[in-house]
Amino acid sequence: MRYLHTMVRVKDLDQSLDFYCNKLGLTEVNRIENEQGKFTLVFLAAPEDEEAGKTKKAPLLELTYNWEPEDYQGGRNFGHLAYEVDDIYALCQHLMDNGVTINRPPRDGHMAFVRSPDGISFELLQKGSAKPKAEPWASMANTGAW
Repeated sequence: MRYLHTMVRVKDLDQSLDFYCNKLGLTEVNRIENEQGKFTLVFLAAPEDEEAGKTKKAPLLELTYNWEPEDYQGGRNFGHLAYEVDDIYALCQHLMDNGVTINRPPRDGHMAFVRSPDGISFELLQKGSAKPKAEPWASMANTGAW
């Protein structure tokens, strides 16, 4: 398992980039504009992690800007912690066998979400390419929120 990123939702992307980059000193290493989902993801690295961040070898800070305004209450601006895993199906099965609810099952063979006992959301991402779709995951419904 490898730590990937921490996601924080932002209301004003320009204002946030001014803070994180111009004031705090982080560097933008990747940006994803998703017109269908109406959001922008900006990945930032600490100065000493900049080169490693460009090749996804260092933990990053992900700023998520949703194009449709939303007022984030109750810590909703903090999104999740993300970890890359060797076998998403095996880890999710292990978690389920040990009483952990899989909030967003890995239906696509690539991504799942679980929550800690304190309600912290964890994104689990399959290392490399997505695994082929498989049951029971492919038809498993979401449970709760993540």
